[in-house]
Amino acid sequence: MKKIRTAFIYKPSNPYMSKTAWATTYYHFFMNALNRHTELEMNYFPAEQKFDASKLRDKFDILLLWENHPWGSPDELIGITDLDIPVICRINDAHDAKIKGKIVYHEKYKIDHYFGYLPESFFYKYYPKNFKYKEIFYGVEPKLYENTTPFSKRIKDKILCSGAAGNTKLSFRLKDMFRGEQSLLKHYNLRTKCIELPYVDYTTTLQHEYINDKYPLLLMKYCASISAHSLYPVIKYWESTAAGCLTFMEVTEKNQANLLGFEDGKNAIFINEKNYEEKLSEFISDPKNTKWSEIAENGRKYTMNNLTNDNAANSLVNLFKEYTIN
Repeated sequence: MKKIRTAFIYKPSNPYMSKTAWATTYYHFFMNALNRHTELEMNYFPAEQKFDASKLRDKFDILLLWENHPWGSPDELIGITDLDIPVICRINDAHDAKIKGKIVYHEKYKIDHYFGYLPESFFYKYYPKNFKYKEIFYGVEPKLYENTTPFSKRIKDKILCSGAAGNTKLSFRLKDMFRGEQSLLKHYNLRTKCIELPYVDYTTTLQHEYINDKYPLLLMKYCASISAHSLYPVIKYWESTAAGCLTFMEVTEKNQANLLGFEDGKNAIFINEKNYEEKLSEFISDPKNTKWSEIAENGRKYTMNNLTNDNAANSLVNLFKEYTIN
């Protein structure tokens, strides 16, 4: 089988493209998962300010970009508009598209198709309807979740919650109102409520030793963890389940986390702003109930079968084929 010749173009100063980054989810997907895919011939082109894309003519089937912004992609892709090679681009945060002027790079980078883990409806809330987009849930590198700590040996009297959050102080809320689309409470309202509970162990993103490839080890210390984002599901949802945690995940009509395919009470526990205290306290009051470990194990199996970097790579390859198979 002829492999799809893929040129991945990115900025080497982008911290997420380093295996020493505080979060290695992106590094593992682009540098490892795609590289080991049997249908891809990956070639890597790091460039800071300018990259002469014209030298790729007739040598590649797909051009893959880190994102549609010079924070993670070269400032200028010389000659790219003259190439007859499809350009596929990862999307990062969609809500800052106008703030950061990302939309103009659609033409500058000659982008044909975008992909990311954001729900399609959220993407089109900020991008034109004629832009093409595909949901791909990357982030879980299988080797980091192979040897999970037995459920019975984990912390049972606390529930882990990690990552960014707001707080309930009036002074914070007043300041947060002026952050617009960047509002922490707009993104993490339920997470902010959860960390106020006495039995929730909260740590911010960098205030612990479990960075780089060590984050799964933090998750594996606990029987249960909280994955909550008010606007869309984030990688933390399937990282938590992959680590074998009983995952309390925010699933609402608004954030469309149901797209991930989890089932309430079977392989995760769905929470929202009305029922979260009831759901969390049910576990805390009876942590040794065997149903919790069963749900956690079901969540792990579902994730490892459907939501790993290898699954994501397959989805991306299928997208490539839409442009390479005549």
